[in-house]
Amino acid sequence: MTRKRLAALAAATLALLALAVEPVAAQASLNDELITGLNLELLYVAIVITVIVEAVLIYTVVRYKDAEEPKPTQENRRLEITWTVTTAVILLFVGVAAYQVLGVQAIGGVTAASNPNAVDAATTYEFSGAVGPEQSEADDVLEVEVVAQKYYWTYNYPEQTVNGNESRYVSTSSLNGEPLVIPTNRTVYFHVTSVDWLHAFHVPDLGLKQDAFPERYNTISTVAYEEGTYQLYCAEYCGVGHSAMLGEVQVVSPEEYERWLADQRASMTESTNSTNASA
Repeated sequence: MTRKRLAALAAATLALLALAVEPVAAQASLNDELITGLNLELLYVAIVITVIVEAVLIYTVVRYKDAEEPKPTQENRRLEITWTVTTAVILLFVGVAAYQVLGVQAIGGVTAASNPNAVDAATTYEFSGAVGPEQSEADDVLEVEVVAQKYYWTYNYPEQTVNGNESRYVSTSSLNGEPLVIPTNRTVYFHVTSVDWLHAFHVPDLGLKQDAFPERYNTISTVAYEEGTYQLYCAEYCGVGHSAMLGEVQVVSPEEYERWLADQRASMTESTNSTNASA
């Protein structure tokens, strides 16, 4: 095989690899954007390395396939230094690229150890000692308590009030087929916990995954960009009903979120009034 044929083969390989890389679609959330960006950076580096290694391999096979008396390999210090330095540079790039993503609080931010009694004081919703991204006092954030239980999810919105009573909160549950509703373009903190067993809050299309442990909070945050309905799974085997422990995260516009919240408040007020009347 001549050098021209080798060059043509290399060009065809690069063309196929270029066609295999599809345009990046708009990401659904901050987390998804960061994770996808990191994966693409590593993919591009891996493609270059693969092409170089395969080119050297093909050249070596073609160049020496007819050699009747192959010469033993001699020490080449310059070549050894070159591939050692190249490997170090590649590993350094991977480390720096990964750190830039994992260092973002929404992905890997961690605060102090969780208070074992945090869930016992859940009615105050202070989430003291929660492990996860630290909330800034300047942030206009939405906080949601995500409670896992065999085999469904409950979503509490603790900062919401009904009739000015701060001890009230808006609550929905996957047990009733209700989604976890959040607005677009607003930081949302999910304080994840469990009441019975080990579970994991996992929304792949939003780049969200956090373990749920009894008697502690693990916090994860995001900013959703794209409206839509996203599948929620339990990603930790938790028993015979594990595969059915599903839910939905519904991302809506800020205006639609306020309307939904008003409907929930009205429903809770009506329920409270009915209970008081019965008493």
